[in-house]
Amino acid sequence: MSTSRNAIADHLSEDLPYKLSPEDVFLTSGCTQAIEIVVSVLSRPGLVFLFYEARCAFSGLEVRHFNLVPEREWEIDLNMVEALADGNTAAMVVINPCNPCGSVFSYQHLAKVAETAQNLGIVIIADEVYDHLVFGKKPFVPMGAFGQITPILTLGFISKRWGVPGWRLGWIATSDPKHILKETKVVQCIKSFLDISTDPATFVQGAVTAIIKNTNGDFFNKIIEALRKSSELCCEKLQEIDCVRCPSKPEGSMSLLVELNLSSLDGIQDDFEFCCKLAKEESVIVLPGTAVGLKNWLRVSFAVELSSLDDALDRLKSFCRRHRKKTH
Repeated sequence: MSTSRNAIADHLSEDLPYKLSPEDVFLTSGCTQAIEIVVSVLSRPGLVFLFYEARCAFSGLEVRHFNLVPEREWEIDLNMVEALADGNTAAMVVINPCNPCGSVFSYQHLAKVAETAQNLGIVIIADEVYDHLVFGKKPFVPMGAFGQITPILTLGFISKRWGVPGWRLGWIATSDPKHILKETKVVQCIKSFLDISTDPATFVQGAVTAIIKNTNGDFFNKIIEALRKSSELCCEKLQEIDCVRCPSKPEGSMSLLVELNLSSLDGIQDDFEFCCKLAKEESVIVLPGTAVGLKNWLRVSFAVELSSLDDALDRLKSFCRRHRKKTH
């Protein structure tokens, strides 16, 4: 395990202004367990989390949602974060590159996020399972680069960037140059939690060092180029469909959000009904925005082979034409 933690620490340190040690990295059985651990460790009765509702609901914690602003390339509404936070707020979650909207936050915006968290006295949970899977004008910047401003708990996962779905190995990395997480015993609580929970499969741990150190740049370039092409195809085809609007092109991850114009459709009440009918009539699956807190939006994944994606978008277009109101 120490060898795997060392490899992950070295990998994460490549993007940071300081070096992480293996002691700053904790291995988990996928990112789901990483979420479970950080929410459990940071929680106590009465605390509030800004996001991560499923795990918080299980722990009896309150969740408060802040908005991302579509017209500003899905930047975080920091004024809303400040309005929502109070003395019971434990942490805010920052997902970058973002699932579901495909945004990539700039260095300047992330610096403001860190400063906001510092002012509020809260920890940032940085969900970066799509780290470096970017293909737009903005490079990936890890939230941990701002650890001098406020403590960061970074969550990662090997399956996305390295293309090994099903390999349940994730991590929690503490970017905490001022040792705040150690002094407040957050690090000790993480260790204690891991002592009574399951570890990632031994053979996966054994493979991590070679996977991280020996995967060459061509492998990543091919994945990024494939995502770039599929995202461009997705945006082009969606522009041909009257009843949806894509406010900005994705710059990372594997999905995007489009707004649904129900006024142009006949007999469809909301995004959930739209998705159910689309699945039944065209065998195309998209996620209703309600599932991610945006009513009457759609999450569309473009992590699909180009020919299948092209066919699915044509079916989506046919579906919308068939249900279009006669006045349109």
